[in-house]
Amino acid sequence: MQTPFTNRRASDLSDQVLESVSSLVDPADGGQETGATEASRNTPFLFHGDYVGSMEMSADRETVARYLDDHNAWFLRCAHPMTATPLGNNGYDLTVGHFGALGYDVEPKIGLHLLPQDRGVYRIETIAIPGYVSPGYEVDFKASLELNESSSTSDLVLTQVDWSLDLKVWVAFPRFIQALPKRIIQKTGDHLLSQIVRQVSRRLTHKVQQDFHETLGLPFPESYHKRTHHFFDRFSRGEASAE
Repeated sequence: MQTPFTNRRASDLSDQVLESVSSLVDPADGGQETGATEASRNTPFLFHGDYVGSMEMSADRETVARYLDDHNAWFLRCAHPMTATPLGNNGYDLTVGHFGALGYDVEPKIGLHLLPQDRGVYRIETIAIPGYVSPGYEVDFKASLELNESSSTSDLVLTQVDWSLDLKVWVAFPRFIQALPKRIIQKTGDHLLSQIVRQVSRRLTHKVQQDFHETLGLPFPESYHKRTHHFFDRFSRGEASAE
């Protein structure tokens, strides 16, 4: 399954998916496809996840907003090891890295549009990358974040950045992958998508928190050291968060 949300090696993901497929195959049906599955072979698979998460900043809401508004600075710094190139005034051409599964490898790119805040709410959406044709996949990325100011037990002003993400990935698999039962591909892909988002969100959260506090010379909140707050590490579709 291919999505643009990991930079792990292709072999790592291949092994992971192969293990998942092995555990999902029902020996009773021998992995045989039904007529309906055969008829749908040419239809791209849709993998969908709704995610929520948060992180804390040791500053008031206005200070955090000023930092987020200057995304030309922090986004480029925090995207590494992914490669980000500015795309217009508020967009980025993001190359995530080479990865794959079941022998199907790709180095995906995604265009992200970081919209200016709208009454304290930030949104990120997919945009087209001029001249780029994706090799067999399409992504619909819709994220939003809201700033909520509070006080800690030590009277330190904190702002919690609450995120939500609606992510859809369509993949047109080659025939050798389509030969697997559809339910196996679907279940494995949905699960892997959640794992990828969780892994990337943890790394991104840590880097954004580090960049914010070091840039402004502010003390780190306890959650930074405990790693208790992460982008998208709780799943609104009922999947439990895993540490």
